[in-house]
Amino acid sequence: MGRAASFATSISALSAAVILAGCGSPAAAPATSSPTVTPATTSASPATATPAPTVTVPAGWKTFTTSDGSLAFDYPETWTIKDPAGEPAEGGVFVELVSDYGKTMATLRTNMVTGAECTEKFPFMTYDAEPVPALTQGGVAPRFVYESRTNPASSDPSTSLSLAYGITSAPEPAGETACPIFHFFTWPPSGAMFGGVYDPFDTTPGGPMHVDTPEVYMDTTEYKDVKQAITSLRPVGKQ
Repeated sequence: MGRAASFATSISALSAAVILAGCGSPAAAPATSSPTVTPATTSASPATATPAPTVTVPAGWKTFTTSDGSLAFDYPETWTIKDPAGEPAEGGVFVELVSDYGKTMATLRTNMVTGAECTEKFPFMTYDAEPVPALTQGGVAPRFVYESRTNPASSDPSTSLSLAYGITSAPEPAGETACPIFHFFTWPPSGAMFGGVYDPFDTTPGGPMHVDTPEVYMDTTEYKDVKQAITSLRPVGKQ
């Protein structure tokens, strides 16, 4: 199996682990699991919180509203929404954001049951982070993160690194190791997810060319667009 194929296999496993973690099952290392979602300490209490600025949809972008009328986000007009993308949780939504060249960039799911055990920690790196104040719950804002986990036990460089981006309410890692990636955020009645994975060896026609490091990927239009789409997530009517 080639590097691209083997890495794609690990990414598929990571995606599956995200869903398992959302259902309360332990995830395979070093993909995605963590202790029960505990909001990270960030913002002020509701009584002193500053109102969010008026939402401005970028030129050439559209706004998608979930079928239950609860959430909305902006996305490039050349991208598409797959709704539903699969069987949603009861009372929830399950949609995919797909690029104009057919690559699934992010998945949004709501009404997820979150919580999984952190049985092992791995070396990690955080490349990008930004609070998402529109999704504040109980005076605490989740954050968008783009991060990695390395599995020292793997001898294959193409499968030893897991990379993902998304919104999380999990505590920020400290020290040199962290629980596997856990991109779920606190949202009534339990939790939700909006994020995706990055495969440096992806060969989808039309995607970024010759991008093989997490740092370089941050400078691509693809990354900037998917980050803007994810961080635009907000309750319907939030201005």
